[in-house]
Amino acid sequence: MSKSIRHVLGLSGGKDSAALAVLMHREVPQMEYFFCDTQKELTETYEYLDRLKARLGINIQYLSAERGFDHWLDVYGGVLPSPQIRWCTKQLKIKPLERFIGNDRALSYIGIRADESRDGYISTKPNITPVYPFKERGLVKADILRILEESGIGIPSYYSWRSRSGCYFCFFQRKIEWVRLSEEHPDLFAKAVEYEQDHSDGRTFTWSQGESLLALVARKEQIIADHEKAMRRELANKPNQPLSEVLESILDEEDDTLPCLSCHL
Repeated sequence: MSKSIRHVLGLSGGKDSAALAVLMHREVPQMEYFFCDTQKELTETYEYLDRLKARLGINIQYLSAERGFDHWLDVYGGVLPSPQIRWCTKQLKIKPLERFIGNDRALSYIGIRADESRDGYISTKPNITPVYPFKERGLVKADILRILEESGIGIPSYYSWRSRSGCYFCFFQRKIEWVRLSEEHPDLFAKAVEYEQDHSDGRTFTWSQGESLLALVARKEQIIADHEKAMRRELANKPNQPLSEVLESILDEEDDTLPCLSCHL
């Protein structure tokens, strides 16, 4: 007798995957929820996952790589991950997922919205088939926010200063998000600085392309001033927007680079 198909849904700690969990948890009672834990997450991410578990009454399996970030940083010769070299996604997200599923046939539910152009998937294993419920139902960002509001779960608290989930040192962060990290979590910012400086052979790698974090934070007043000016402009154009939506809009204007699906949905 063949084994039944598994249904899995990866949570990133962001709004889209959370809304997908709300949408699917009654429709697919056998759903397996998982979170690929890099051990480099914000405390707010774990708090949001706890909120999901409590509200929906679901279990979330926390998957970790057999070897952590620091091991793979050494394997890759101290080269920090970047948009061009996303080894962290491969080693800390994709491989733990594939080990979790093994050779079982699985439907993997992905929270890409109908108003998004990206359609990439994090695994190419033939036994894992992606499913896109938001796209199939024509659900857009406004629907996702409504789902979260009506469920009582709401959005993650870090959305007040950051527009995407992911590791505290994620290289997709914009300049203002690095500044806010230095203010909200100075200890984590200091650790991110250490990763830039800790090279015995004298090489230099930076999280933010073309600029070290210490150089970036040294001009934080100008970064904050430019950011606040953009916020005021966006609020004037769309006065009824929630501040989290205003923040996301202006950050997307500054940088339209698409982050890794497994980290930021």
